[in-house]
Amino acid sequence: MLPFFNGERVPALPHASASLSGLTMTNLTRANLCRAVVEGTTFGLRYGLDLLRHNGLQSRSICLIGGGSKSAVWRQIIADTMNTAVVCTEQCEAAALGAAIQAAWCVSRADGREDSLADLCERCVKLDPASEALPIADNVQACQQAYERYRQLVATQFEE
Repeated sequence: MLPFFNGERVPALPHASASLSGLTMTNLTRANLCRAVVEGTTFGLRYGLDLLRHNGLQSRSICLIGGGSKSAVWRQIIADTMNTAVVCTEQCEAAALGAAIQAAWCVSRADGREDSLADLCERCVKLDPASEALPIADNVQACQQAYERYRQLVATQFEE
C-alpha cells in the first residue's frame, strides 16, 4: 500500500494519491489489508531513515512514542523494517513531555543556567526496557523485499 491519502512528505510527493497493489482473491483479507496499511506507513518512515543514513547518520536504536507505540506488533514491524532496535518511553504523553523539556530549557537560558537539552532529556526521559523490540533476521529479509517493492511502486507511479 502507498498510503498517500493527502500527498506525501517523505518522499516529497505533495500530489501523490494512495493505492493498493497486488490484490488477488486469495490475499484480500482484513488482516492483509491492515498489515499493508501499517507496512506502507512504516516504509515511509524507513524512506526518511534511509535519507539520514545516506548522509552519514547512523541509529543505534529508535524510540517510538504515541498511540501506535503501544502495539508490540507495530514495534516489531518497525524493528524489522529498520533493522534497528526499538524502545518506547515510560511516559505515555511523550510529545507533551518534549514540549515541557523545551520550555524548561528556555527558562534555564533566561535564568542564566543554560541547562543543555541533553541534560534535561537525561533527567526527564525514561525508556521502558519491557517495550524493546529487536530485529529478527528472517523478518528483516522479508521486510527488505517488501520495502524494495514499495520503492519500485513509488518510482513507477510518481515518475517526473
